[in-house]
Amino acid sequence: MIDHALVKKTAVLFSVQTPDVSDEENEASLLELRRLSQTMGLDVIATLTQRRPKPDKAALLGAGKLKELARYTGGTGVVEGFGRKSDDDDDEDACRDEYLDSDEGSPDDAPETKAACVIYDGEISTKQLQNLEQATGVEVLDRTGVILEIFSRHAKSREALIQVEIAKLTYLAPRIRASRIGGDRQGGGLGAKGAGETSHELDKRRIRDRIAELKARLVEIHEEQNRRRSRRKENFQVALVGYTNAGKSSLMRKLTGSDVLVQDKLFATLDTRVKVMQPESFPPVLVSDTVGFIKKLPHDLVASFQSTLDEALAASLLLFTVDASDPAFRSQLAVTQSVIREIGGEEIPRRLVLNKIDKLTPAQLDELHNEFPEAILISAHNDEDVARLRTVILEFFETGMIETTLTIPYAKGRLLGQLRSKAAILSETYDETGTKITLKTFPETLTWLETMMGGQG
Repeated sequence: MIDHALVKKTAVLFSVQTPDVSDEENEASLLELRRLSQTMGLDVIATLTQRRPKPDKAALLGAGKLKELARYTGGTGVVEGFGRKSDDDDDEDACRDEYLDSDEGSPDDAPETKAACVIYDGEISTKQLQNLEQATGVEVLDRTGVILEIFSRHAKSREALIQVEIAKLTYLAPRIRASRIGGDRQGGGLGAKGAGETSHELDKRRIRDRIAELKARLVEIHEEQNRRRSRRKENFQVALVGYTNAGKSSLMRKLTGSDVLVQDKLFATLDTRVKVMQPESFPPVLVSDTVGFIKKLPHDLVASFQSTLDEALAASLLLFTVDASDPAFRSQLAVTQSVIREIGGEEIPRRLVLNKIDKLTPAQLDELHNEFPEAILISAHNDEDVARLRTVILEFFETGMIETTLTIPYAKGRLLGQLRSKAAILSETYDETGTKITLKTFPETLTWLETMMGGQG
């Protein structure tokens, strides 16, 4: 996709707003696309919207609006054979153009700096890609292409790199010959960096072969992961799930004392990490940080990262982590819930964690308390808040534990050492009969202890 050696490039974002999408939803989606584009390293110089009953089959936009878009790129705005109205086209005059940022100019005041690419807030078909690039004279990306580029940049582990390449090849297969921009080099354009082949060499057969090879490698990795998960089955595990940039990695770092990457950018974390919650307790709890979700997450990416999401399915408790300072957090929470349902995790117990409350006013906090009375409101940067969340996690896993007091004779003192890994020792005193302890543990541990005590006299 983007050549990292090039200077920062400029982009124009656009959307088609259909009647089933509100102004607020459209604006929030475009603002999110802006953040995605900026994460890619693009400087967004304009954002525009056209209201239509549905996107045009040929070029998404109407002929007049297409010319406006081309003013930002220096293109002709014309596609051969395009512009004749069909019965289902709306009247061009009825399409109200929305410039969501007042400082981005107007159709009559296109900037001197021309955009190097155009990004659509949705999915683009092969034919639409050809027509849009012909009209604008620059490369065209859709939302999926942007997300794939970001995933490609942030993937670090062998598994994540393979997963991203599978998703990119699946995405690029129908588009390689469609794009007329960037010449013959498959890696020379915004939407095409991948396997390093030329567009003529990387045909459908080779893509299928490459995907098959990559999937075979994933099978080996997944087998090893399954073995690791199997060894962790006896441990309690909590998974942080949520929208990208909700603060999951910051929370992971605080709960476990680990050195996981924390960055204020989208999809900073692609590789699941599993660490023991600190300070260690009984029962010991493993915490996993999972890949973030986003609206319109490409299905190929969901499929490719299934093994990463399997960490969430292996958890006994899900912490739905939300950036409560984001005005769109309710819809972001809905996206997270939808993905968890999609991967089969709807029955796993969960808690809602509203993060970043340090950015909210007292009135906003009161509103959240009323709307989400069961939620845990925290700031991952506040140690007291994190300690409170830790207590909530432990209380969940302590359900069913029994507190009791018993005496272990000195002759059987070795049981005490074994017991320390199977129970929480609350107090410990000594007298002439042995070690008197008050402990909290699960019924099966007490059954084991009674057997061992009785079996040894």
